[in-house]
Amino acid sequence: MAYAPAENRYESMVYRRCGRSGLKLPAVSLGLWHNFGHDTPHQTKRDICRRALDLGITHFDLANNYGPPPGSAEEAFGEILATDFAGYRDELVISSKAGYRMWPGPYGEFGSRKYLIASCDQSLKRMGLDHVDIFYSHRFDPDTPLEETMGALDFIVRSGRARYVGISSYNSEKTREAATILKELGTPCLIHQPSYNMLNRWVERDGLKDTLKELGIGSIAFTPLAQGMLTGKYLDGVPEGSRATQGKSLNPDFLNERAIGNIRALNSIAEKRGQTLAQMAIAWVLRNNGITTALIGASKPSQVEDCAGAVNNLEFTDAELAEIDTYADEENINLWAKSSGTTEGAAQR
Repeated sequence: MAYAPAENRYESMVYRRCGRSGLKLPAVSLGLWHNFGHDTPHQTKRDICRRALDLGITHFDLANNYGPPPGSAEEAFGEILATDFAGYRDELVISSKAGYRMWPGPYGEFGSRKYLIASCDQSLKRMGLDHVDIFYSHRFDPDTPLEETMGALDFIVRSGRARYVGISSYNSEKTREAATILKELGTPCLIHQPSYNMLNRWVERDGLKDTLKELGIGSIAFTPLAQGMLTGKYLDGVPEGSRATQGKSLNPDFLNERAIGNIRALNSIAEKRGQTLAQMAIAWVLRNNGITTALIGASKPSQVEDCAGAVNNLEFTDAELAEIDTYADEENINLWAKSSGTTEGAAQR
């Protein structure tokens, strides 16, 4: 039986304008970073994407290297587009990125014009699309002139390969430089994708949140749940089969006794708000409209449902925020800080 999205899918989701653009994004977006490679059954991927759209999550975020292996997430999503989402393309916002190593040799990563355009072409082919809605520079390249990287993004839009462009994990200083170049080229920077959550608040220290507001650039925070740390998964320790035991991106050393104690305290605050810890963590990232949308990952449809429920309570009292600050100490989980070559917080991912 062919899939048809829920008729009421736009009634419960909150949509926010992305910076000063005409584009609105759902307050919760779905990222296909993990769980969309060959190590996940395709039916599970279909079920996750279907449930997301049923809940009004219209934005699906990918990158050329998502998998494993690299490229497989885009291939899987391309199949879903051709089957489950056929006929609904114009209701979706699809994004991809390039910046990390994708193929061998000197042209397979970072920010050169050659790499970015070739990567975009490959991504479109894998997904069976003639354009993506947003294409990002996935990380700052300290060895390529920023004019070249931004010029490639401008060309990608002007050639019809993307509708908008963005940058990911650039610090405040480099964001200003990139935005200036793009504005002069006539292709404004739509959106910035930084890592941000209660346990990783570099965008506040760096001033990036204020910079984006000043420049009228939208924002999409990845790892709002600190790769699962800000969910109920680790309240009683590290369960077998969790991301912390899989040798992927979450170091089990982060889940020390002090961190778990803070997470339990935050969970108690969430319970008093009538939310799960994941829902409160997402709402916190979205508080005061400082971030346009929170980018979640999911390994099953029920996790999408839980996260989407965050939009039912996005308001915090001053007392709640103060109490959260007591326990929302940074746990040194900024995994992307070393890829910059500039100041702390630059090019993290």
